[in-house]
Amino acid sequence: MNQGNDHAVPAGTRVGLHVGQLLQRIPGGIGRYVGILHDGLRRRGVDVISFAAGAAPAGLGAVGPSASSPSAPDTEGYVDLGWPRGGLRYELWHRLRRPALPIEVDLVHAPSLAVPPPGGAPLVVTVHDLAFLRLPQYFTIRGLRFHERGLELARSEAAVVVAPSEFVAGELVAEGFEAARVHVAHHGIDDPGKRSATEVDAVLRRLGVERPFMLFVGTLEPRKGLDTLVEGHRILHRARHEVSLALVGARGWGRLPRLDRPGVVQLGNVPDDDLDALYRAATALAYPSEYEGFGLPALEAMVRGCPVVTSSATSLPEVVGSAGRLVDPSDPEQLATVLTEILDDADLRAILAKAGRARARNFTWDASVNAHLAAYAAAVARVS
Repeated sequence: MNQGNDHAVPAGTRVGLHVGQLLQRIPGGIGRYVGILHDGLRRRGVDVISFAAGAAPAGLGAVGPSASSPSAPDTEGYVDLGWPRGGLRYELWHRLRRPALPIEVDLVHAPSLAVPPPGGAPLVVTVHDLAFLRLPQYFTIRGLRFHERGLELARSEAAVVVAPSEFVAGELVAEGFEAARVHVAHHGIDDPGKRSATEVDAVLRRLGVERPFMLFVGTLEPRKGLDTLVEGHRILHRARHEVSLALVGARGWGRLPRLDRPGVVQLGNVPDDDLDALYRAATALAYPSEYEGFGLPALEAMVRGCPVVTSSATSLPEVVGSAGRLVDPSDPEQLATVLTEILDDADLRAILAKAGRARARNFTWDASVNAHLAAYAAAVARVS
């Protein structure tokens, strides 16, 4: 696996970046990654030609993960691929490797497993996780086929594959990818700066959230450990009625536990400004996900001094290190016990807050962009 520091992309290289994730009903963490990468590359002076089958998405042109509201689309250098749109285009890409991209670029980057035909240009594919192989029961038949075909194309056609963690890189090597082709580019976080307690309290009042509360952030889907989360909160709430659980995120797919329970506040998607306030006010982030390729909510919490309780599985120990508390994602009793300890111990909360902020400084979007540029340079070199 590569962590290369040489990020000298040949001068004049035109990068075609697929931004179709930003057109999805739920862009999710991948959408956030795509928008931030697009903007980071542009700030470095990279000639980025972004493309998707639809009008320029609002996510283009955002300043970053702490932007307070969606910005106007950045239409300069954007190409609308036109018809076919949506899933039909992806099916044609995956089955027939057409229609061809109507753009002239020196490199094509697929930042998800929707893999376009690159023509004669070298292809870079980001593989965020292999949950569809490890937890197939949480995916639809159509979803499994889509991701399996995308992974097959990445294995057979990509000059370089980008993974968001060493964990995912190891998973890819185990699935037959050459280690030399796999580059690790951790996600990052920007310093959100300070915010007054008055502003934070105003957001909580508007959202109807009262302290103390535990926070979950992510798409509401089975692999996020929602069964364990809801049961762990039920155990905690039975003893401590004042402690609520705030759920932030859109409903995804699959069977979910009953969420209309005492003390559970369902907020859906919220603006970044509101999410920032929730992280700052929460007693802890409770994130017992079964499988993560990175786990961006943990990093977003740590940078704001919010104690993190997360899963001991997959990539999350790599991200959190010793700065958070790790639990078995299948053990709600353990989750409830650890949350109770944090709730009752102000010194522990302070220790975790300080450790989390220090840990978060190891992950920056600037370093992530550097790693992507190194991957691009390696891809161009492999086919030269």
